[in-house]
Amino acid sequence: MTIFDKRESEVQSYARSFPVEFTRAEGPYLITADEKPYIDFLAGAGSLNYGHNHPVLQEALVDYIKSGGITHGLDMHTSAKRKFLEAFDKYILSPRGMDYRIQFTGPTGANAVEAALKLARKVKGRENIISFTNGFHGVTLGALAVTGNEHHRGAAGVTLGGTTRVPFDGYLGSGIDTTEYLDKLLSDGSSGVDLPAAVIVEAIQGEGGLNAARIDWLQNLEAVCRKHDVLLILDDIQAGCGRSGSFFSFEDAGIKPDMITLSKSLSGYGLPFAITLFRPELDQWKPGEHNGTFRGNNHAFVTAAAALEEFWSDDAFIEQVNENARVLHHRLLEMTLKYGKGSLTGRGRGMMQGIAFENGEIAGRICAHCFENGLVIETSGADDEVVKVLAPLNIPAEVLNQGLDILEEAVALEIPASRARAAE
Repeated sequence: MTIFDKRESEVQSYARSFPVEFTRAEGPYLITADEKPYIDFLAGAGSLNYGHNHPVLQEALVDYIKSGGITHGLDMHTSAKRKFLEAFDKYILSPRGMDYRIQFTGPTGANAVEAALKLARKVKGRENIISFTNGFHGVTLGALAVTGNEHHRGAAGVTLGGTTRVPFDGYLGSGIDTTEYLDKLLSDGSSGVDLPAAVIVEAIQGEGGLNAARIDWLQNLEAVCRKHDVLLILDDIQAGCGRSGSFFSFEDAGIKPDMITLSKSLSGYGLPFAITLFRPELDQWKPGEHNGTFRGNNHAFVTAAAALEEFWSDDAFIEQVNENARVLHHRLLEMTLKYGKGSLTGRGRGMMQGIAFENGEIAGRICAHCFENGLVIETSGADDEVVKVLAPLNIPAEVLNQGLDILEEAVALEIPASRARAAE
């Protein structure tokens, strides 16, 4: 029995899919104690967009630590925070004409969501929040209330209220614009749906199965929010920081969310870090109304600033991301056509794509085959039926294709086997 078996809680999940002990990581690789490398198509569930231990980020952090820089600063002003704010303004906000206040929340995505929900309710003086089918926003109680997944919701132990769920884009079929349904609910005083403080949405639903909202659907959703004086919260925790093919996942739609939540790859190095952005006139907090001991992770400020300087000061990085995304889309499309016979569908966009299989058992066996052959990859979706590729955005093309070769081999083995089992 290992110390993990002896002492770690049964709540662990990823360790069950990947039952080895990793000791090192570099770029797109996780490496075990016996020096076996695994290509990483999980990337910290989207927290390592620039790969493991990127040397520029690593050097910035080591230099900062060696210099005696502040590690923990609550929400006090520090040079590390100032440099992050300057870099985020210079490379992200100002070039996009975005005027937002930045709130440093606790270091998790769920905390950024909690802050957004609380502030929306405070500003509008209303309780209800509109959320969407298959949405995932975290597992603390407020964030969980706007999350759709029954597995996570069932663990709450209390009633999860204060929200109304409506269909996401495509949930009722490709020919139905569900924003029209939302508009009708909010326009009808007898719909039974209280006027909400806000709508919270992901442009690409990560944990919900890589469901990507259409551009016109996002634009229509914004229009409905403006029509009814409702705030629009865009949860960009997993799809943000370049994962979609632009820094923010909603940029192609040209919309202007009232609030944006960011976390995961914001630090660039896998360090806990989250922020909530909101329009200046919404900054109605009183001092300390939403706080947290670890809302000042200065080590994350350092690596985040270094990542912004390294990757977002020109277009070279995002051009590489989009080229990798084209390769990924092409390879996955080939797999669906070659092995699917109409039963497999591609999902997502950018470097956040995957294949939806008939059920979670098939997807799980494919991921297990991949792991046996040196690829770390996981599932998502309501029934874990989507095999999801979350490779580092800057993964070398040859490594990306090597990982996709392993995935294709697993699909080629499993699909005929599953059909044979179904025919028995």
